[in-house]
Amino acid sequence: MTYLPQAQTTAWQQTDEFDAAKTAVLVIDVLGGDGDVLPGLEEMVKNAERICSAARAAGMPVIFSCDAHLAGVDRELELWGDHGIKGTDAARPVASLGVCEDDFIVPKRRYDGFFQTDLDLLLRELGVDTLIAFGADTNICVLQTLAGAYFRTYKSIVAADACATFLIGTQEAGLEYFSRCYDSRVVTTEKVLEYLGTPSCA
Repeated sequence: MTYLPQAQTTAWQQTDEFDAAKTAVLVIDVLGGDGDVLPGLEEMVKNAERICSAARAAGMPVIFSCDAHLAGVDRELELWGDHGIKGTDAARPVASLGVCEDDFIVPKRRYDGFFQTDLDLLLRELGVDTLIAFGADTNICVLQTLAGAYFRTYKSIVAADACATFLIGTQEAGLEYFSRCYDSRVVTTEKVLEYLGTPSCA
């Protein structure tokens, strides 16, 4: 069963308010290109696929925030080793997510998808004030990107079972942090599909 933290008593978390016309899907570091999905992340990726497909069917923007590190330059590589190197499969969305020409890819060189990128500009020009966010690692890039979103006054809905953590911390603690610190509405993929007008059995 998917862990969901207790909702806070904020107006956002205590309602099902949803304006599709002002919402975009933000996929954070679900990477691998044509390579294999990391063991243990299969369910997360399948849920990400379902949300992306439903969002496209609803005419909602789908945005990929992807590591695109500069080899031998980016400070993060010293800490974690080489990963997400620009121009490699490791910096491309997993092929099964079916990136299409109407989607947007925003490369990043830090954990936070907003830091020194044009993500905020893109969202504002799309008329977006709400994000359906998910990806990996829950406690690193998803957390930092949600922080960036909150500081810029975006509302967020997090699909808990389309997130995964495998590098640091626990999934439960990360999801609770989103709710408590960034006023994220943490829900299941099934709930997101309801918002998008797609039957959960689809």
